[in-house]
Amino acid sequence: MLNAQQDGVDYSILTMNSNDKNSGKSDASNMNEMRVTPPSQKTGALPRSIGRTINKIRTDFSPEAEEEFIKNFQISRRRTKTAIRFLLMLVIIPLLTQQISKQLLVFPIVEHFRSENTSQIFLNSQMEEEALHELKLFEEKLKFESLIYKSPSLSSETIEEKLKQKTHEIADKFRRKSSDAISNIFADTISLFAFAFVIVTSKKEIVIVKSFIDEIIYGLSDSAKAFLIILFTDIFVGFHSPHGWEVILEGLAEHLGLPASRNAIFLFIATFPVILDAIFKYWIFRYLSRLSPSALATLKEMNE
Repeated sequence: MLNAQQDGVDYSILTMNSNDKNSGKSDASNMNEMRVTPPSQKTGALPRSIGRTINKIRTDFSPEAEEEFIKNFQISRRRTKTAIRFLLMLVIIPLLTQQISKQLLVFPIVEHFRSENTSQIFLNSQMEEEALHELKLFEEKLKFESLIYKSPSLSSETIEEKLKQKTHEIADKFRRKSSDAISNIFADTISLFAFAFVIVTSKKEIVIVKSFIDEIIYGLSDSAKAFLIILFTDIFVGFHSPHGWEVILEGLAEHLGLPASRNAIFLFIATFPVILDAIFKYWIFRYLSRLSPSALATLKEMNE
């Protein structure tokens, strides 16, 4: 059990022991109300809902009901603030670490070492092909503008001079692009360490976030749960998902300065979404049918 008063947050709401002295508190502070009763649990002579209703009425007429409600509301508000603050930290801290370390530390070091080797401009052959294609388009653009505007024909010396100038611009552009890709590798690694550090040093916050997310999920209606499951599965393993995976993998390869191999991308698309689909189906069969049978029925109806 976590410390109940640490960091100004009453962590006693996170305990899963339903027989302690706090069992008489309202539903807002009792995390056991968010757990699904096992199907094998025996039922009494009267439905459990009647007993819960009677207990709620008795609690509402209790002299401490108003004070208890205010206390539970304050606890819930502090928990929500802690969860949202921690989720923002998980996003902001790695991003800031990546950008700051890249601009102030990694990129200057990479530029220093790469400036000593002037011949190494491109990281891979794909970058070189892009540079040649850009130079070719520039040359064709010069000829096209000369014809369409009926300007005097450019001499071969003038075209050669313009091409040399454009070549230097393209070389500088791809040299910086290569240095940027190398810097991304080291900066991303540093940001991953920062993310891991936040996770390791925030175990109590993780417990709060988990309870916060569980409360939100369990508070959704069956139709909303089914809708989110369908949306999530269609995005990542649906019919149109290969196009999204292709864009993501190509962007990741460009970010790290790696050649975007079509065979590797197609192999990934042919295997990873299939594995995800199997995991989703197993989770739906194994857990959703036990935790929320009505949501499973709604999901089947929406799929049909």
